[in-house]
Amino acid sequence: MVKQKRLFSCDQCGASFGKWAGQCPECQAWDTLSEQAIRPASFAGYSGTLQQVQAMGEIELESAPRILTGMNELDRVLGGGLVRGSVVLIGGDPGVGKSTGLLQVCCHLSVKRKVLYVSGEESLQQIAMRARRLGLPDQDLLLLAETQVEQICAIAATERPEVMVIDSIQTMQAAQATSAPGSVSQVRESAARLTSFAKQSGIAIFLVGHVTKSGDLAGPRVLEHIIDVVCYIEGNMDSRFRIMRAVKNRFGAVNEIGVFAMTDTGLKEISNPSAIFLSREQGDMAGSVVMVVWEGSRPLLVEIQALVDETSSEHVRRITVGLEHNRLAMLLAILHKHGGIPTANQDVFINVVGGVRVNETSVDLALIMAMVSSLRDLALPRHLVVFGEMGLAGEIRPVPSGIERLKEAAKHGFTEAIVPKGNLPRNPIKGLKVHGVSTLQEALAYFNSL
Repeated sequence: MVKQKRLFSCDQCGASFGKWAGQCPECQAWDTLSEQAIRPASFAGYSGTLQQVQAMGEIELESAPRILTGMNELDRVLGGGLVRGSVVLIGGDPGVGKSTGLLQVCCHLSVKRKVLYVSGEESLQQIAMRARRLGLPDQDLLLLAETQVEQICAIAATERPEVMVIDSIQTMQAAQATSAPGSVSQVRESAARLTSFAKQSGIAIFLVGHVTKSGDLAGPRVLEHIIDVVCYIEGNMDSRFRIMRAVKNRFGAVNEIGVFAMTDTGLKEISNPSAIFLSREQGDMAGSVVMVVWEGSRPLLVEIQALVDETSSEHVRRITVGLEHNRLAMLLAILHKHGGIPTANQDVFINVVGGVRVNETSVDLALIMAMVSSLRDLALPRHLVVFGEMGLAGEIRPVPSGIERLKEAAKHGFTEAIVPKGNLPRNPIKGLKVHGVSTLQEALAYFNSL
């Protein structure tokens, strides 16, 4: 008997090698190579015929419109709706609402379109029970309990649905991979087979994906490269709000977000997300300031809270929630160097209200204003909004879409703003007084005027 050859594949980048190594030569990750069976030369789906080469100008574009899911926030994240033949991966922590949200979408779409919901985790009775508990129109939704990818594709080719949901990709099993479901090779082969089927049939497919303890999608990193759209649902279990964020989108803007609320009847859209993140009913508070963050294609008002307190401990604490920790360390150094405000003996705690995670640099100026406000125990006015990027030399740099941010603040009743001079509007904004600052010293001078 001829001994079967084997290779080793990296769990992170998907690269393959002839022998095992402790570190992947491609992505430099440690202890990520696992043994895999070599794929046969003739694989399922190969017809044996050569495809023709075409010039791009000769390709006719289909005029089929996008499929609207019935959730405006989800359509926004997808870039305007579902593209036919696309594959969308929805990831998130257990219990965050992945299956519930997709079941809502499927039930509403099934009223006018043919939709197939495939579950590898729940029985058909459990799905039907959940749909009826949520009060969804489930009479026309097609259900299938199956984990074999080839069987699913065969049934879908017969039923010809417009939209199909696979819940979840970690439970699927492809015949070409001999390992257990959920393994690297199974997830990769299953996703590749379903993606190929979606492109050939024109069926839009949703894939539900689990995440690891570190927050990454379970399975090989190459999984995110195979599919068209990757969305994460973020949210704490103790909060009713959920944020869906697109981290990859071949058909729309990246980092677009949709805001939902988890209720007894499923996920509900939040049409005005800025309002839910502003919880300032208690009046003026020291260490609190509102900023305008840019998420995807729209501005969003969020509240930044800072608590700066003197400590007698040798080791000061720097804790951030919703903000990068290294960004805080850099801003504290700038505040000391160019503002003359030391914090070496101060504990600093930062919180972004509402569970929002701010990744852009426009938070710099607002964060410094909040820390100084807490340190001096001097409350900033409730009607003030702040944004701007801080440079290492103490300069305040403009940020993109400054006019749109100011208009969003004025729409929500804010009457005063501190922004970089480069973001000063050419024409006055009704009801909003804008102060332009170019250095940290000019921004700190605002406290002397209070």
